[in-house]
Amino acid sequence: MYTIGEVSRMFDIPVSTLRYYDKEGLFPGMRRDSGIRKFSEQEIDALRVIDCLKKSGLEIKDIKRFMGWCVEGSSTYPERLALFRRQKQCVEEEMERLQQVQAMLRFKCWYYEQALQDGSEERLRHMKPEEMPKDIRKAYAQSHPTLGE
Repeated sequence: MYTIGEVSRMFDIPVSTLRYYDKEGLFPGMRRDSGIRKFSEQEIDALRVIDCLKKSGLEIKDIKRFMGWCVEGSSTYPERLALFRRQKQCVEEEMERLQQVQAMLRFKCWYYEQALQDGSEERLRHMKPEEMPKDIRKAYAQSHPTLGE
């Protein structure tokens, strides 16, 4: 069993957030000793899932619905699976978007390093992608998708 302070440190989550989660019913089986919350492995596991779902963009009201499905039992497996598939898709789309952002940042770092060395952007403005170093050409292509894709 863990205290709220221990769990707060373990997950780097404010105590107030853990209290809010409890108030919202996200830990339905939590034990209390003289009013003090005691987090078991069950709540720790639930918190791992809650943290994952939050990071995937799910709102607390939807996480609360998911936790309710868990309490309802195996009849809600289809809903739970659908929720995780949706969130997985959202995360994959966000990762793709961030990879494009990262490619643009990589390209622009190279671009301005070259401009600094040259003292201007003149050579770079006229450079064709095939004249760029291979890794930069890849970043350029990834960050400059053709219109209509």
